[in-house]
Amino acid sequence: MRGDVVFSPSGEEIVLVDVGQRVLHDDPVVRVWEVTLEPGETHPWHLHHNPYVVLSIDGSDGRMDWLDGSEPRFISEHRGASVYRPVSPVHRLTNIGTTSYRNRLVELKDLGENAPEPLDVRPDDVTVRTVADAALDLEGPHVLVALDGEDVRPHPGGPCRLDGEWFVVELAYLSR
Repeated sequence: MRGDVVFSPSGEEIVLVDVGQRVLHDDPVVRVWEVTLEPGETHPWHLHHNPYVVLSIDGSDGRMDWLDGSEPRFISEHRGASVYRPVSPVHRLTNIGTTSYRNRLVELKDLGENAPEPLDVRPDDVTVRTVADAALDLEGPHVLVALDGEDVRPHPGGPCRLDGEWFVVELAYLSR
């Protein structure tokens, strides 16, 4: 969390920042952050205490560096892509591409900081799809995130109408 202090393998003191730059939505189940990086810009050292889903709004090539000195992870994201990640070690993200990078990071607080006990999350427990101008009948809890703009809508399930492009994040583990 922001302000926590950790130490690199060489003993250097590192003050962590938040996992995102700006909170767009926060409730007991999820917290949705905005992350935007221009080419060459780095989101400093941070630590995820919650499993999370990255929703790519504007993709670019990136490099994740790990504070423990592990080999970097190179990523290439594109608009509409998503990836689920469990909690991860301290790292930073650099936009090594030639275009702006922008995502929505959906922290699953009820699987991390608000979890009464650890829950075994299966691959199909958190799924993401993109839709455009759609009438949906959703089964169970979802988080709806606009690809354009900053709209984030928790949805308990049932009918909904979405105009424009949206990420539809299904939280199937809440229905078990």
